[in-house]
Amino acid sequence: METTQLKKRIFISTGEVSGDLQGSLLIEALQRRADSLGLELEILALGGDRMAAAGAKLLGHTSAIGSMGIFESLPYVLPTIRVQRQAKRHLKQYPPDVVVLIDYMGPNLAMCNYLPKHLPGVPVIYYIAPQEWVWAVNSYNTDRIIEATDRILAIFPAEADYFQRKGGNVSWVGHPLVDRLQSAPDRATARHRLGISPDQTVITLLPASRQQELKYLMPTIFEAAQTIQAKIPDVQFLIPLALEKYRQPIEQAIQAYGLQARLLTDTVRKPEPEESVALRAIAAADLAITKSGTVNLEIALLNVPQVVLYKLNPLTGWIAHRILKFAAPYVSPPNLVMMKPIVREFLQFQATPEAIAQESLDLLLNPQRQHTMMQDYAEMRQAVGQPGVCDRAAQEVLAIALGETP
Repeated sequence: METTQLKKRIFISTGEVSGDLQGSLLIEALQRRADSLGLELEILALGGDRMAAAGAKLLGHTSAIGSMGIFESLPYVLPTIRVQRQAKRHLKQYPPDVVVLIDYMGPNLAMCNYLPKHLPGVPVIYYIAPQEWVWAVNSYNTDRIIEATDRILAIFPAEADYFQRKGGNVSWVGHPLVDRLQSAPDRATARHRLGISPDQTVITLLPASRQQELKYLMPTIFEAAQTIQAKIPDVQFLIPLALEKYRQPIEQAIQAYGLQARLLTDTVRKPEPEESVALRAIAAADLAITKSGTVNLEIALLNVPQVVLYKLNPLTGWIAHRILKFAAPYVSPPNLVMMKPIVREFLQFQATPEAIAQESLDLLLNPQRQHTMMQDYAEMRQAVGQPGVCDRAAQEVLAIALGETP
């Protein structure tokens, strides 16, 4: 007599380049766990190409739909509403066994409002929750997350402590990049694969994973790079491409600023089975000049010194500072892990080309600065969890989908 394999339907909602990466890592872990349990999975998602390549059926493509700030968000309101409506129609017709929300604050907070009302029997997990625990600007959002979710899978110890104090059902699983970095090349290997000599000065520039960052961050980073190049004429800049649609504006900017730069394509069609071009470019570098974001943790885990900056529309920055009284102790993940300034953060009005260039040159030329940062990185590494993060997250997701207590 034939047995029918148990099937579970999982819906994952995320957006932007980083969310697509985190979602793909989780999907791969879910598939591994399901195979060990004899489960068949149907994974539906709002996400991007990486998640689709990992096995998800996309209900909407959200990798390029994302922004930071008030005015910056306006162009993405209607596209976000459209893809969410598509997803909600499908979920009402085919309810999942569990919903997993990954980061993507605005749209996923809307999901926190929608799901309890329209799919009350479906358990909800928030994996990589918005950084309310850092900002502490609006406890209403924290309450919404806690009320809507059956489980919060925290990636930072401080995040787990915050949501537990607020009454959330929380597990600390560690940061998924710990798993991703297990397959990253070392410096010598990365340079060999890129055809770079061991003594070449290499700086990796990471200006944009969102459209707005091409406007507000790239000019600052490239002008700083121009200054560094004048001081170190043989410097080589590497620029991993986050999305193909950014190729033309970045290539034009490289030419306009006269940079000795190589633009490297990083797509789901990886050059090696377990390695991305972005990780290769970071591993090969003596220094990274980077936007604030998930990539800061990748850089730290690869032991590369870094300078971090972020800028919004000047009016958005003024409103956040003067009217909303927005203040966060730190914004980059390495600093958030330890709640101390491991890397310098240049935000909004502080993020000038002169400041970025000066800090970059100091890190490149001052061995003591490098040594201190490496010591802080080593301490941070102990606090982001042990390898197996995605498998631990997948185990909790499937346990809840099966009606078990994780």
